[in-house]
Amino acid sequence: MGFEVDDSRSRIDRDVVWEFLSTQAYWGQWRKREDFKRQIDLAWRVVGAYRKPDGRLVGFARAFSDGVGTAYLADVFVAAEARGHGIGKALVQGMIEDGPGRDFRWMLHTDDAHDLYRAYGFVNPDHTYLERPSRLS
Repeated sequence: MGFEVDDSRSRIDRDVVWEFLSTQAYWGQWRKREDFKRQIDLAWRVVGAYRKPDGRLVGFARAFSDGVGTAYLADVFVAAEARGHGIGKALVQGMIEDGPGRDFRWMLHTDDAHDLYRAYGFVNPDHTYLERPSRLS
């Protein structure tokens, strides 16, 4: 499958992303459509993967950041029909290695795809990391 990765916010097909996040994403089904819209509008960066030649969005990643030294990777997914073609790797590469946050401290939470993220330098936190879990889930 041919695809391209692009960080143009205007190109993101919000209906495709919303459909995945609201029905298939174990991490985000608590959101309302208004929450999702706000998250996209206020995101520091968004990256989409688009199938060639028709341009359909088949993968997505979002990040929020202070724009100086810290960023959080969120909502990474690849549509089921597009998995196995390196799209997840391309999304993470495009977001954290090829973008303006290359040297930032990146964070994320995930129950899966640990090997993908480890390939980009993500490791288990050390004794300095504290977290207050969400009250929403």
